[in-house]
Amino acid sequence: MEFGMFHQFPALPGRTQKEAFAEAFEQIDAAERWGLDTMWLAELHFDPQRSVLSAPLSIAAAVGARTERIKIGIAVQVLPLCHPLRLAEEAATVDHISGGRLIFGVGRSGLPRTYEDYGVSYAESRDRFTEVLDIVELAWSRPNFSYEGKYYSFKNITVSPQPLQEPAPPIRIAAASPDTYPAVGERGLPIFINARYGSFSEFAPEIRAYREAYKAAGHEGRGQVYLRVPTYLAETEERARAEPRESLMHFYREQAQRLRDSLSRAGTLAIEGRAERLKRIENLTYEEALTGQVSERLRALQDELGIDGILAEINCGGLVPHQQVMTALRLLCEDVKPRFH
Repeated sequence: MEFGMFHQFPALPGRTQKEAFAEAFEQIDAAERWGLDTMWLAELHFDPQRSVLSAPLSIAAAVGARTERIKIGIAVQVLPLCHPLRLAEEAATVDHISGGRLIFGVGRSGLPRTYEDYGVSYAESRDRFTEVLDIVELAWSRPNFSYEGKYYSFKNITVSPQPLQEPAPPIRIAAASPDTYPAVGERGLPIFINARYGSFSEFAPEIRAYREAYKAAGHEGRGQVYLRVPTYLAETEERARAEPRESLMHFYREQAQRLRDSLSRAGTLAIEGRAERLKRIENLTYEEALTGQVSERLRALQDELGIDGILAEINCGGLVPHQQVMTALRLLCEDVKPRFH
């Protein structure tokens, strides 16, 4: 079981952006000391009340320079908003700076408003995603290449540097809509699942479809599955239940508002399930948001879904005070992680 922390460098109320960066890096330094496997960096734009992490590869380079052991994951790089050649160069550079510790997580993002602000049509996001990923993989696997697509065309391109890891940094893809799971399985790459909504058992059919497509395409192994999930720990069960209440419910209120907004945006599809997610969380109670004891639940998820790791979202909602995040991170590393290694 791989243990990671999902980090979005939250912009806490009453904190300056300088303080937000300082506290975030203190948590990363602690994760390195306490033996966490991976630090996962979000990509969030134009939301200063929520996050200061809009440039994950820049932060990844800084993490790589100040740490020696922990893996550095991107969760996720929003591919349709990137130029593929620039992205291939910058990610390969981070791989060198970190000594080969980059995990390249990619996705489309579920925020159409961000696409509008960047001047990119969300309706094009699926096709753009595929083209950008194809180009990055070509850039990392061939001394030179050409490409002819709908959005990008290149001739005799040589990308430098090449990644340090051979053949390339591992790539993981965020899966959300049902059709994404078999598509990623056919491609032979691991998947992330954003497990913030509903019961974990609801993901079983999608995971099964992913692994069936993975096997049918002839890839080795069964296909790796990683859950991004709100996770909180404290010294007592009472504190673990009480301390994240405000932050977690704030998160679901914000998510409901984002989903309402996205329903009216161009390019969204019914298959993406936004209306269903909105209906589910509009009247969500705190008890329904809780997931139980961490170790027991993880063991059950291993048995039920065959997951290979988690991206623990310790500060889901961004309002948990820094010292409480530090305590939760330490307990995850020192009390929970050893039971699975």
